[in-house]
Amino acid sequence: MRRPWLRRAAAILGISAGAWIFSMVAMSWMANQPDNLGVTNGRLAACPSTPNCVSTQAEDDSHRIEPIRFAGSRAEAMQRVKAAVADLPRSKIVRETDDYLHAEVRSLLFRFVDDVEFYVDEADGLIHFRSASRVGHSDLGVNRRRMEQLRTAIGG
Repeated sequence: MRRPWLRRAAAILGISAGAWIFSMVAMSWMANQPDNLGVTNGRLAACPSTPNCVSTQAEDDSHRIEPIRFAGSRAEAMQRVKAAVADLPRSKIVRETDDYLHAEVRSLLFRFVDDVEFYVDEADGLIHFRSASRVGHSDLGVNRRRMEQLRTAIGG
């Protein structure tokens, strides 16, 4: 006894899954770098209302994460930041100054880009940072976990 509906259902499911995967990959490659990155008056950009961002300068608890305290010079702090970011899988340093670093980190599966920023506030002895996904709503805590791992690697 043949079940033609089963073959049709499997074909539809396969086509749907393929289309979904294609759309995820296409979305990740079409996401442009935000224009609000960088430091303005000692502050990194605010997090959007979506939960896929964390920042040491966020006002609300859902986005806030503690900065890293450091002793020593700004150059030493930046060197530790740069080394930790360079060790991240699928990361690329995009911009670096004497007190700021911006890197792009791609997800393993769909190659989504997260923007990771560091600002070394030498006067206060703090390393501020922000990590935000370019697309989507939730990141299932990926940005927060990454920044906690970087905190450990940097030594904060």
